[in-house]
Amino acid sequence: MARNIQSLERAAAMLRLLAGGERRLGLSDIASSLGLAKGTAHGILRTLQQEGFVEQDDASGRYQLGAELLRLGTTYLDVHELRARALVWTDDLARSSGESVYLGVLHQHGVLIVHHVFRPDDSRQVLEIGAMQPLHSTALGKVLSAYDPVAHSEAIEADRKAFTDRTVCDLEDFEHILDMSRARGYAADVEETWEGVASVAAPIHDRRRMPVGAVGITGAVERLCRDGELRPELIAAVRDCARAVSRDLGAGRF
Repeated sequence: MARNIQSLERAAAMLRLLAGGERRLGLSDIASSLGLAKGTAHGILRTLQQEGFVEQDDASGRYQLGAELLRLGTTYLDVHELRARALVWTDDLARSSGESVYLGVLHQHGVLIVHHVFRPDDSRQVLEIGAMQPLHSTALGKVLSAYDPVAHSEAIEADRKAFTDRTVCDLEDFEHILDMSRARGYAADVEETWEGVASVAAPIHDRRRMPVGAVGITGAVERLCRDGELRPELIAAVRDCARAVSRDLGAGRF
C-alpha cells in the first residue's frame, strides 16, 4: 500500500484548522494544536502563503485562509452548478439529436468533459466524464477559445498538433476560425480531431455573461453532415441547449 506524504497531510490539517474556530491563528497556536515544532509549522505556512492558500496579517502576524482557496472553491461550485443546470437540457438534446452530448470546461490547457450523455440507441459506448480534449481542434475547444480570453491565450500559446490532415494548426487560419465561431455563435469540428467524426458546440454563459463552459454533440460524419455541411437543425438544437443552460445560470437572453 502506498504511504501518505506526511508534509501534505500536515498542510491539509493546517488548512482545516484555519477553516474552523477562530478567524486568525498565531504560529504557536497552530503548532501546538497540530503537535508540530514551530519551525516545521512555519515552513509549511510559508509554502502555503507563497501559493496563496494562507495569508498573514501584517499587524498581528496571525494566519488565515487565503484568496486562492476561495477561487478554487468557487471554481468547483461553478462547475457543479453548471452540470446540475445542464442535466435536463443535455438529456433533451441527446433525445432530439440522436447523438452523444458533451459538456466541457477549460482545464489545464484543454477541455475537461464534466458531463456526458450517451447517444440514445443500443450501441456500446464508453463514459467519457473526466476525459480531456484539445482546445484547437475540437468544437468544444474552439468555442471556449473563441469566447474565453484565457482559453484563447492557451490555445494560441500551445503546440497545435495535427490529429488529421484536416486539423487547422496555422495561427492565422486558427484565428479566422475563432472569428467565424464568434460571428456564428457555434464552432464545428469535421474530422479535425478524429477521422469519420464530426461535432458542433456552442458556449454557455453565467449570470455575469462570462463564458463558463460549452455544450456540443458528437457523432459520425454521415449522420451530422449533409452534402458536406453540418445539418442546420443540429446546429440550432445545440445553440438552443446552450442558451437554455445559460438562462438557467442567470445569463438572460442572448
